Amino acid sequence: MAAGTPRIFVSHLAGVPVFDPNGDQVGRVRDLVVMLRVGRRPPRVLGLVVELSTRRRIFLPMTRVTGIESGQVITTGVVNVRRFEQRPTERLVFGELLDRRVSLVEAGQPGEEVTVLDVSLRQLPARRDWEIDRVFVRKGRKASAFRRARGETLTVEWSAVTGFSLEEHGQGAESLLATFEQLRPADLANVLHHLSSKRRAEVAAALDDDRLADVLEELPEDDQIEILGKLKEERAADVLEAMDPDDAADLLAELPTADQERLLSLMEPADAADMRRLMAYEEHTAGGLMTTEPIVLRPDSTVADALARVRNPDLSPALAAQVYVCRPPDETPTGKYLGTVHFQRLLRDPPYTLVSALLDEDLQTLAPDAALPVVAGFFATYDMVAAPVVDEAGSLLGAVTVDDVLDHMLPEDWRETEFHLAEDGAGGGTDGEGAGPHDSRA
Repeated sequence: MAAGTPRIFVSHLAGVPVFDPNGDQVGRVRDLVVMLRVGRRPPRVLGLVVELSTRRRIFLPMTRVTGIESGQVITTGVVNVRRFEQRPTERLVFGELLDRRVSLVEAGQPGEEVTVLDVSLRQLPARRDWEIDRVFVRKGRKASAFRRARGETLTVEWSAVTGFSLEEHGQGAESLLATFEQLRPADLANVLHHLSSKRRAEVAAALDDDRLADVLEELPEDDQIEILGKLKEERAADVLEAMDPDDAADLLAELPTADQERLLSLMEPADAADMRRLMAYEEHTAGGLMTTEPIVLRPDSTVADALARVRNPDLSPALAAQVYVCRPPDETPTGKYLGTVHFQRLLRDPPYTLVSALLDEDLQTLAPDAALPVVAGFFATYDMVAAPVVDEAGSLLGAVTVDDVLDHMLPEDWRETEFHLAEDGAGGGTDGEGAGPHDSRA
């Protein structure tokens, strides 16, 4: 929601239809899922509970919502139809926050009790995150079957009320997650690595799929396998889908064949196909290192199209550094690979320029069976952060990023060594049951 867009009150979302990009109705909004935070920080909106025509209720992440306007919600069209299950750190807005008695904050202390009638949400500037920012309340006693509600109504900032947020103590995994919410995935992985096995499983179960996927990518292999094995199989498949394809394929390859097949059968067919394709390559080759989801554009795309794709906040800096121009189809393996356009070149040309006019056609490509030393030599020679992987037929199969190369060139236990070095450098560690380095909060 851009600056100047009217604030969205959740009461206006109840029952509104949800459409895919083609205009087909997916279902209707039945609730919103939020995650409360320690203190009086506004809660993060995780997604919507959408009821399908079959009466099944599913979870739609806010990252899949492209628009909320004119009494409708527009999605990317990619919907996971598994039944919605509420997790320990999640709260339902309609079911748990509305009609609740809370207190206005006066001079830093709880004051007059009020009833929550509505809350509003907003999208954070330049980000895809959403949060609940204001609360519409009524003063006076709560209405009942025998008494009509009376009293002044007013809209206040979330921080102006108390009675919602998590308590600082005694909240188990919820308090730990709220405390470390703003940590980078690698830092949260460090925290999890030093927890007891039981505590690690509790925290992993409470993380949302995208956050857990990011953290798993930063954990040592033994921790990855342990955590994945303690999740329900459907949840494990969802988390694997949320991981970068190359990291998910590496993790799957470490599991017994029977477990691999069970998880692959639960994944979306396109994601499972990517996993199988990556697992077919030797681990220390370009094919085994690559991701199957680089930015692919057709030759008639413009610089404006390319920059719009590069702005995707879910892309790593390495993947956003360049785009690959190919004939259709646009999904890997693509049609004929034509060349690469670097991000800096995109910034130097007018937005209407065709990307086909800006190709770096001299940049060498990697064969999928290129060994790790060859791949590392490519990056050192051309000072690149990502490289195209092209097969004998000239189709783009994917892209290798420099971080994947480093991952496989460092000693196998480098993550554990790094965690211990970081712990020593911080002047202390965790106690195994949730204490650890605290993130700074605004």
